[in-house]
Amino acid sequence: MTTIVQSEVRDEVEPLVLEGVSWETYESLINDLEDAGQHVRMTYDEGRMCLVSALPKHEKWKSLIGRFVEAIADERDIPISTFGSTTWKRRDRKKGLEPDECFYVQRELQVRGKLDFDLRRDPPPDLAIEVDIRRHPVDRFAVYAGLGIPEIWNFNGKTIETFVLSECTGKYHLAETSVAFPFLKPADLKQFLDRYSSTDQNSLMREVRAWTRLTR
Repeated sequence: MTTIVQSEVRDEVEPLVLEGVSWETYESLINDLEDAGQHVRMTYDEGRMCLVSALPKHEKWKSLIGRFVEAIADERDIPISTFGSTTWKRRDRKKGLEPDECFYVQRELQVRGKLDFDLRRDPPPDLAIEVDIRRHPVDRFAVYAGLGIPEIWNFNGKTIETFVLSECTGKYHLAETSVAFPFLKPADLKQFLDRYSSTDQNSLMREVRAWTRLTR
């Protein structure tokens, strides 16, 4: 089955959905695809699994937003720990996924120096970046909630929105400002994403840094 999945994901743009997948098969696929050097994003939710190949525009957006976060944190002297597209999973909740980018911010000190995680005892990342530019057949927000990730910045190709996990409902609600960076409205970053084709990335980062200093 692993061979079929790899072939389909490499050749097809549309996501591949598998039903009735055991947790053991999910973890085996994670290891097999990693060993094969395949860059495939997997979302697992109680037996339903979706595999999506990376598109250039998706990788461009997520990389830029991730660099924005790093530049803003650096300018404000905010310690962060970056974990990119790490696979986060909880067997007890039968949920797992790879964020596009993720960061420890408020709880950076708790995980400083850690390289091995178990979300049953370790805190999940404080912030996840989600680039949602095509239909996804699995509710990734429900998986994020199951993993306990408190904040998501969602970019749909047009706007960036901030979603915060409610402790009362266990669901995400739209918020105007970030929790990880309370001084920041992530939607303000759209002006810099709009300029990606008219300037180089290093110049863009300098603009983000200058803008961050002005927001003090």
